[in-house]
This record gives sequence, structure tokens and C-alpha cells, in this order.
Amino acid sequence: MKPLENIPLARHCTMGVGGSARHFLEATDERAVHEAVEWAERRDLLLHVLGGGSNLVVADEGVEGLVLKVGLRGVTERAVGEVVEVTAAAGEPWDDLVRRAVERGWAGLECLSGIPGLVGATPIQNVGAYGQEVSETVTAVRALDRRAGQVVALSPRECGFGYRDSVFKSRMPGRYIVLSVSYRLVLGGAPAAGWADLVKDLERRGIRSPSLVDVRRSVLHIRRSKSMVLDAGDPNRRSCGSFFVNPIVTAADLERIEDRARGESPMPRWPEPGGRVKLSAAWLIERAGFERGHTDGPVGLSSRHTLAIVCHDGARASDVVTFARRVRERVEERFGVLLVPEPVFWGPLSLD
Repeated sequence: MKPLENIPLARHCTMGVGGSARHFLEATDERAVHEAVEWAERRDLLLHVLGGGSNLVVADEGVEGLVLKVGLRGVTERAVGEVVEVTAAAGEPWDDLVRRAVERGWAGLECLSGIPGLVGATPIQNVGAYGQEVSETVTAVRALDRRAGQVVALSPRECGFGYRDSVFKSRMPGRYIVLSVSYRLVLGGAPAAGWADLVKDLERRGIRSPSLVDVRRSVLHIRRSKSMVLDAGDPNRRSCGSFFVNPIVTAADLERIEDRARGESPMPRWPEPGGRVKLSAAWLIERAGFERGHTDGPVGLSSRHTLAIVCHDGARASDVVTFARRVRERVEERFGVLLVPEPVFWGPLSLD
């Protein structure tokens, strides 16, 4: 095994910024993944695992150590009655898997259409949109446990799923390298079509009893209208989607935030388990003084979605972080809410 050296990472990330990887290797089989881990460990080097780069900001200085791009491919399926268990390798494009499920009448992933990235990232981020999360269908995550030095199969409970979170992301980052993910889908199941934006789009199209195909089509339409589908001709394309997660607060916090928001339009909120409430990060950002399309030099907000930070010509990772920090500070000053970034930062980057 011989990794490449000094490979620019900007072209591997949807934001299109960042420096180079000191060492870089793409693994197309599991043996190569094992060898890459051993190669880095023998040299006492950091190991960074790269998927589709759609939820990543790389520092301008680049990263030392080894960047391992997971390129494992393959999809298998097993049907038992009305249940279909689909196992996809970590390097499979996510939306290809969603399209395959929808076309075959397998319910459970339709609202997650159009999300960029690879299968391996879905349990890490607990990807979700329009009322669905992958944690609802994941049955097992097969991963290389770097601490134990062996491949393990983790149950949904062991994955520790939370809102845009998992054991892979926040509690044991770097311990596991996802190799494949298994999902349990329902053959001929009804689509999830209860999210307000989705209902509105279906009504606009005159559809009262939507199929999986109808829901996928509406989700893609909504995402395109917000520049949340990768499109080479879209001026908002250089982003990592939502830059901040929607904050979840206690009832006591909500009362305090509402007091600060007096005089504003009604604040969107959604009930969460344990009496907590999820708020709209986009609403908070807009009421803190940032409009869609707001620019600050070579970076700014998407002209279609306040949650997306967009890079333009000449942008650097440091520009992204500086702008994101300013947005976060303004929201905290206005509402007392500290927004949490959604993408992963590589290198000496921090909003603190």
C-alpha cells in the first residue's frame, strides 16, 4: 500500500475550500481499509475518514496524517414477507440507494431523497429530513472498531442515535470506520407525508393519496427550491447544506427565548421527547439580522436558505469560520441561544 501525497482536498468537499492531505488513499475494498489503518498506526499518524465531503470543512492549512476515502461499493437485499432488509456498502451514493428503494416500493427512506453524500455518513449524522431519520430504519452498522482491531456489527441501541447525532459522531469519534449499513424497509408501505412543507407541495400538485414516488418528487422539488440538491449550475452549490442544527431547548429556556423574541413573528417550534422543544435555527438567524443572500466578502448565506453558508470565488475555510462565528454570536446576543455547527471541522478550525 502506497498512499498519495499532498492531495488537495477542496475538490473532494462540496464547499470547495481547504488545503491538502499529507497522505491520501482511496480504499475500494475492506482489506485496503484495514491496511490503511495499520499503515497510519505504524507511523503514529492521525487518520481522517472521508466520505462524500458534503458535511465537512477542511482548514486552509490542510491536514496532517492519512486521509482515507472510503470507496466501498455494493448493495444486497433480502425480503421476508413485507419486510426488506437492504445492506449497502459505505461508499454507495446515498441518493442512489433512496431512488432504488422508492422505485421498488420500499418505504422508509423516501423523505431523505436528494441528500448528498454516501451511505457511510448516514448513521454517523443520523441523517434526517421532512419527518424521517435513518435511525428509524437502521438495523445494524458494520464497522471496523479501531480500538478492538476487529470488525463489529452494532445494533441501533449501540449506535446511540440522537438528533443529528450518534456514538460515531460525538461520544466515540474516530473509533469506528463504517463499512456498511443495513436498513429495514417495508414493501408496499405507506410513505411518510406529514411534514408541513411536504403536505403543502403535494396539495399544490393536487395529490391527496401520495405514493412513494410522489413524495420523493416533492422532496426533491422542495430541496431544489432551497438549493439543497447538488447542481453544477446553482450559484449556491458550494455549501455543506445546513451549517447549524436546529436547537433543542427546555421549557424554561423557551420561555426566556420567547421573552427576547417579543415583537417578532410567531417563533416556529416542534415538540420533542421529555418536554423539550426544537426551534428553527433559520428563523433565529433571520431575526438576528441576516437575510438570505447576505454576503460578507467571498462567503455568505444562500439566496434560497438562511441555514446554508455558501462559498464564492476566492473563499477560504478561514472566511467560512469567521462568518459562521459572526452569525452564531449575533444569534446568541439576540436570543441567548448558542447554535451548534453541523459540519465536521478538520484542522485548526473552531467557532469558539
